Amino acid sequence: MQVPLYQAKAEFFRMLGHPVRIRVLELLQNGPVPVRDLLAAIDVEASNLSQQLAVLRRSGIVVSIRDGATVSYALAGGDVADLLRAARRILTELLVGQSELLAELRQSGPQAHGAGRGPDADGAGRLTADHAGAERS
Repeated sequence: MQVPLYQAKAEFFRMLGHPVRIRVLELLQNGPVPVRDLLAAIDVEASNLSQQLAVLRRSGIVVSIRDGATVSYALAGGDVADLLRAARRILTELLVGQSELLAELRQSGPQAHGAGRGPDADGAGRLTADHAGAERS
């Protein structure tokens, strides 16, 4: 039975869903990088880096290159670098949108929305610390 495309995509994004893997891919965007340089750039144990590189290698996203005693890794294709750039653009747009919303909220102040003295606000109409996190999500 063939896996539906949406399920294959979900598996692909799950595979990318680890900070060390994303950092490795970012570091490989400019070409092959020796494992020792990856280890120096990423604050993880060598065994953890090795595990994450193995996941990326098994998925076919990266390839290993041996030159004598030195092992380097490289992206298997340019599409992954394009995906990382697209993710950066999307995150930038989301953050810009959030900062614009925050500026609007700050500009409108409590006067524009009644007294602003609901159960989640302090006397000045600001969200209390307990409720500010819920408001952002």
